[in-house]
Amino acid sequence: MNIRTLDPLRESSWSDLVARHPAASVFHEPGWIEALVRTYEYEPLVLTSTPPGEPLRDGLVFCRVKSWITGTRLVSLPFADHCDPLLEAGQRKETMRAFKAWLHSEFGRERLRYVELRLRTDGSDQQFKNGQGYCLHTLDLDRPLAQVFSGLHRDCMQRRIRHAERMSLKYETGDNQRLLHDFYSLVTITRRRHALVPQPYDWFRNLLACMGDKLQIRLARKDGIAIAAVLTLTHRSTVVYKYGCSDARYHRLAGMPFLFWKLIEESKAAGAGEIDLGRSDLDNNGLIVFKDHLGARKTLHHYLVDCPRKRKYRPRQWVREVARRVVPLLPSPALPLAGRIMYRHVG
Repeated sequence: MNIRTLDPLRESSWSDLVARHPAASVFHEPGWIEALVRTYEYEPLVLTSTPPGEPLRDGLVFCRVKSWITGTRLVSLPFADHCDPLLEAGQRKETMRAFKAWLHSEFGRERLRYVELRLRTDGSDQQFKNGQGYCLHTLDLDRPLAQVFSGLHRDCMQRRIRHAERMSLKYETGDNQRLLHDFYSLVTITRRRHALVPQPYDWFRNLLACMGDKLQIRLARKDGIAIAAVLTLTHRSTVVYKYGCSDARYHRLAGMPFLFWKLIEESKAAGAGEIDLGRSDLDNNGLIVFKDHLGARKTLHHYLVDCPRKRKYRPRQWVREVARRVVPLLPSPALPLAGRIMYRHVG
């Protein structure tokens, strides 16, 4: 089986495959890939066994991340919660063996530190090593809305949603620059609270530009002050919760439960079948419990990795540890600058 590469932003055949393949997600979309390229200057490529000139039958998309800090590697895909190979039925094992052989040739040519696949499906037949583990939560919307509400935790969700409604919070939704500005202010506050560096503002600005109406910001205000926000992406009948942020001074108003219920109501009304609540690191118990309280189904997954024998797979937890030491020392105006410097090395 011959393997070739193509540029997913230059060849429309990739968009066609993403549009029809059942395993495709919002992270396969050209808009997500374009935002990565604009913000971090990563080099995207797709491996395929399809000969030139034929409709694309399969594809495994990567970004080549080059960093003098974290090394050169192929990641499928940076900052995506999951990104499955798009393969033909019945050809999975054979195609993945061919992809892996191509990747091994790249280890010598590119001096790759490792290859990372961020799979949502089971990868046990692909003979890659298990890498970083994480939880993935999904909320089923193919049931009456009242049943979805009854599945929420009574004290931590249902009562707090009713409390937020009594507090007369103002709700806004859209994809405009004003909402993005207020959303990013809350991102910076939240990341500092967790001793983390905020993502670059350009990342969100480019997502907004590249994803179009597939991106939505939902924001809650009290007396004109932004107190909580979530950013979601949509692919077919799946809504993906990607980012959430809040001001801890107003947590008593239950802005986040309020916004998640608005997200559920509006997604259900729009005909969505599920909300993908995204990945949670296994050591982030607070986030895992919050998603559990939404009545979501939780599954355990592992990223898959391949690396040369002389090199070790070192996931990027060390970046988090450095941030936890450095962030408390930085003034607030310096945090976005730190994000612009650091994030392209994290991918």
